[in-house]
Amino acid sequence: MRRYSIKFVGLLAATLYLSFSMFSCNTTKKIKYFQDIPDSGQMKTIPVASYAPPTIQTDDILTILIQTIDPGATESVNLGNVPTANTGSVIGSTSLSQQVTSGYLVNKDGFVEMPVLGRIKLLGYTTDEARDIVTKRAELFFQNPTVIVRFANFKVSVTGEVQKPGQYVMPNERVSILDAIAMAGDLTIFGKRENVLLLRENGDGSTTPYRINLKKSDIMTLPCYYLRQNDVIYVEPRKSKSDATDASQAKYITIAGSILSILLVIATRRL
Repeated sequence: MRRYSIKFVGLLAATLYLSFSMFSCNTTKKIKYFQDIPDSGQMKTIPVASYAPPTIQTDDILTILIQTIDPGATESVNLGNVPTANTGSVIGSTSLSQQVTSGYLVNKDGFVEMPVLGRIKLLGYTTDEARDIVTKRAELFFQNPTVIVRFANFKVSVTGEVQKPGQYVMPNERVSILDAIAMAGDLTIFGKRENVLLLRENGDGSTTPYRINLKKSDIMTLPCYYLRQNDVIYVEPRKSKSDATDASQAKYITIAGSILSILLVIATRRL
């Protein structure tokens, strides 16, 4: 009887161990990115979508700097890029009331209004193309000007099941969806990785939705892989959060541990 009880307890413990191992493996499959890439062996080459620079749209804000040998000559033009206090915006998870960079607004007709240079139409151009246009205008007033044109409000919103939901101003124009997710602190364990929604504004005012599966590497070939200004990324929560949290695992382990303890007591009393 003693030998039988010991074997019974050992078998029960092994069964519980395998059950929790399978549960943990199942949870890992739910949160792992790029599951079609092998962990070892021959690594496949992943094609990446061709990058197209974003174009300037109405209501964009541009930083336009003109530099010459005499810094004072272009001071009035560059004043439009002086940082100003803003108490009504949130960037990432930082607090309100912070410094944001102002610039030149692209109006509804696609023009920017600049001191000295006047009205310049930049709608539909990339920042490189806009730089050339502004340079030609600046050469009428300044000698050998150097012009810099950048987006001051290239921002995307990341919301839903991420660690730090919010609105993020991007440091450059070449930003991927993975970059934005990383800035938001990655998805929570509750995030539905196979059905991330990206909303993109079109020039005509309409919105195009994209569904993205982060479990597959082919997201890098999608036309929405590289972001545009004002893109919105929404991470949908799972229908049942409890099966994907460490807390739920702890709950099941606690219950199983209690059952195991009871069985051990019963088995010990029969020895």
